[in-house]
Amino acid sequence: MSATDTPKSASAMMSDLMGHVGNLVRNEVDLARAEIAQSLGKVGASLGAMALAVAIGIAGLNLVATSLVALAVWAGLPPRWATLVVGAVLIVVALLIFRSARSSLHQIGFAPTRTARNVQRDAAALKDSFNDK
Repeated sequence: MSATDTPKSASAMMSDLMGHVGNLVRNEVDLARAEIAQSLGKVGASLGAMALAVAIGIAGLNLVATSLVALAVWAGLPPRWATLVVGAVLIVVALLIFRSARSSLHQIGFAPTRTARNVQRDAAALKDSFNDK
């Protein structure tokens, strides 16, 4: 402190501190909001891609299933058994694809992790600054 600096009163220091804490909280809330929006954008894109895949898959599977049933009947399998076998295989494939897509959604995560780390770091810095005085 130089000779021209005047010491601040305790109330002025507390007012400054509260202003800084308020700014810090607003900034962390803004960061959390941005992280959540980014995660929701990724989820929306994933769900849109999944819906498109389902629509295209339904059309393609109808053609493939019909062809496979016809092939099985041509090979000598009675029509009802051919339909059952092809249907069961397609259901297993659909379940595998669904589980894969669900796993991708779980990996995105919705928690604002950067904000949580920043808040922990800021809290530790505040704690250290109070312990130093």
